[in-house]
Amino acid sequence: MNVLARVWDRVSGSQPLPPAWVVGLTGLVALLIVLNTGSWRLSGKVITIAHEGGHALVSVLSGRKLDGIRLHPDSSGVTYSRGRRTGPGLVLTAAAGYVMPSLLGAGAAALLAERHLTAMLWLALVLLAATFLAIRNVFGAVAVLATAVAVFAVSYYAPPAVQAGFAYLAAWFLLFGGVRPVLELARGRRRNVGGGSRAWTRGSDADQLARMTGVAAGLWVALFALVALAALAVGASLLIPSGWHP
Repeated sequence: MNVLARVWDRVSGSQPLPPAWVVGLTGLVALLIVLNTGSWRLSGKVITIAHEGGHALVSVLSGRKLDGIRLHPDSSGVTYSRGRRTGPGLVLTAAAGYVMPSLLGAGAAALLAERHLTAMLWLALVLLAATFLAIRNVFGAVAVLATAVAVFAVSYYAPPAVQAGFAYLAAWFLLFGGVRPVLELARGRRRNVGGGSRAWTRGSDADQLARMTGVAAGLWVALFALVALAALAVGASLLIPSGWHP
């Protein structure tokens, strides 16, 4: 019982904020990770986990039955759910994927701004654990488990300074990483305007939403971009100390 009490005190308590230079440096590192094609091949799988986890979470909250998630080595994924073939629940489920990484990043930034660094990391563990239970293929299970192990190791064993740097890096990465897939989706659609193969975009969330709602896929992409950029702006304002200038 004492162990549980100590863990709860650690998770629910507040921790000191890192120096401003750590906030700036972790933001720069996260941006470079997202912009670099080589590092994105690996790190982008974390964004895919958040994307598919968003579909899964909203499908459950909207009353649909979740059948599972599959993640693939090319950073793609698919979430299977059952329920009504029309209605707001299905629309919200389809719309949740592209916006979820950015919303998680903004939520992480809000927790960090309130000095709940450990709580932010443990909440990430809870979400990863829930996602792991929904995974239905080996690669997906390994990807989610590896991410969870890394987060647990830092949150439980690392000193406070390392935890703070990791937490801020994760928040910045979700904020920047949430923008890149939306931009890639928009570029892919522009390249295919006027003819040519659209095989990979026909199955995108935006095209599925267009078929469900009658609203043009391009408008859904614009909405995804608006949410991602708004979350980035809000998250950055929370993460950057007031009065700090680089």
